[in-house]
Amino acid sequence: MLLRHAKAEPAGGVDDVLRPLALNGRRQAGRVGAALAHSALVPELVLCSSALRTRQTWELLAANLGDVGPEVVVTDTLYAAGVKDVVDLVHGADSRVRTLLVIGHEPTMAATAAHLAAPGSDSGALAQVRVGVPTATYSVLESLTPWSEWTDGVADLTYVGRPAS
Repeated sequence: MLLRHAKAEPAGGVDDVLRPLALNGRRQAGRVGAALAHSALVPELVLCSSALRTRQTWELLAANLGDVGPEVVVTDTLYAAGVKDVVDLVHGADSRVRTLLVIGHEPTMAATAAHLAAPGSDSGALAQVRVGVPTATYSVLESLTPWSEWTDGVADLTYVGRPAS
């Protein structure tokens, strides 16, 4: 899964990397967690940008997942990542991990979903990621291919979700 962080406070008051979630973003993050839990999309590994808003998104999301204890890797790489950077990070996931969550920023999260989407992916979901996604939106990609072999067109993009704001 690729998740764009929840709604952050406007830019300007602090360095961009230190922008916290807005009140609405806090609610969004909780709803994403509840939606993932309801859909049994509980991650075993989380790759999270080091930006404050992405870390807060994970913390609030995780509070709605129940008693899970996924490995969480916070990385500066995801803050200014391009598609290749995200795919390279995914390549490093242990082959035993079945569900992986990447929490990052736009336009990279949507662009990565579009890049990884195989022909035959859900057309509505593909149309959405091709134009970009709003805050607190997650893309679900499915593949039997080992993480180390993920490349363009490797996975079925099955769903793009955004719990009500």
